[in-house]
Amino acid sequence: MSALNINKSNFQDEVMNSDRPVLLDFWAPWCGPCQMQGPVVDEAAQELAGKLKVGKLNVDEEGSLAQKYNVMSIPTLILFQNGEVAKKEMGFHSLEEIKAMIP
Repeated sequence: MSALNINKSNFQDEVMNSDRPVLLDFWAPWCGPCQMQGPVVDEAAQELAGKLKVGKLNVDEEGSLAQKYNVMSIPTLILFQNGEVAKKEMGFHSLEEIKAMIP
């Protein structure tokens, strides 16, 4: 299972109303570190399937959501639990660092 593509039309259902924690990768196609982070996020989605949802949100397409969560640099990983921001980490993170974010 790869990461879900999150946008404003599915954000409420997939993130805010999720019965599991959601790890959301805020990224952009022109961002070099984001291109390195993407495959790691996909790997996390596979390894942690069932434990949490993993999604990617393109900040160029969904600037209002990035602004709402004060995403100032990318990549940024935000862990949502029960519709609330539980953790927020900026920059590239390894699979082990991502796993350490998960409760």
